[in-house]
Amino acid sequence: MSNKIHFFRISSDIVPFASHPICRLNWAKHFSDDLSALGRYVRKHEIRISMHPDQFVLINSTRQEVNDRSIKELAYHCRILDCMNLDHTAKIQFHIGGVYGDKQGAMLRFAKNYDSLPDAVKSRLVIENDHRLFSVEDCLRISETVKIPIVFDAFHHTCLNRGESIREAVGNCTTTWTGKDGLPIVDYSSQQRNARVGVHAQSIDLGRFRSFLKKTKGLDFDVMLEIKDKERSVLKVQKILKPPSRQVS
Repeated sequence: MSNKIHFFRISSDIVPFASHPICRLNWAKHFSDDLSALGRYVRKHEIRISMHPDQFVLINSTRQEVNDRSIKELAYHCRILDCMNLDHTAKIQFHIGGVYGDKQGAMLRFAKNYDSLPDAVKSRLVIENDHRLFSVEDCLRISETVKIPIVFDAFHHTCLNRGESIREAVGNCTTTWTGKDGLPIVDYSSQQRNARVGVHAQSIDLGRFRSFLKKTKGLDFDVMLEIKDKERSVLKVQKILKPPSRQVS
């Protein structure tokens, strides 16, 4: 903990094929001691943990078998965090999914399938705005219906928005979080130069990040840097946060 990084994302691959029928190992029992020890370390050092399943994990597909597999994958992620004995501030974030030619129908299908999830899974799930299909405004409509917190993705917002300012969008997302959820989470990145739209930057642009902090001054949240060089950018950011006003990873 010498670098004082207190927010980490755990890979979805920590137990490969855990939700697939091919996996017959009782992995939760087999790794119980290791997961418990990891959880103790996390709690001792006041670290926050999140997970982000792959893009194929969605619950608004028009194909029920896709939804069923996704629900199993979400349950696996939840069990990892439960086995670590982490509270509900440890979140699992995922996207709303596809539009399938009927955006309103896709959103209603998300809400219906979300309501059918076990409470243990729902207690950890959060959604985020994406860069092509579902904006912050769309996420807010879903959150009003099913009461799910929203992670604000700054990069995605620059790609897809309804004219809201960064501050307005972040502020609206933070209102969807309750005390048991912990501080709201913000994902931060920017566009990689000379790459297709949606490609995350290789390294942090400190000028842009300073501008983001200025626009959100007074709002309280934890920041997950979705920058490809990971800790290298985190350490650069820490140098401009004196004293640290955000929890950044």
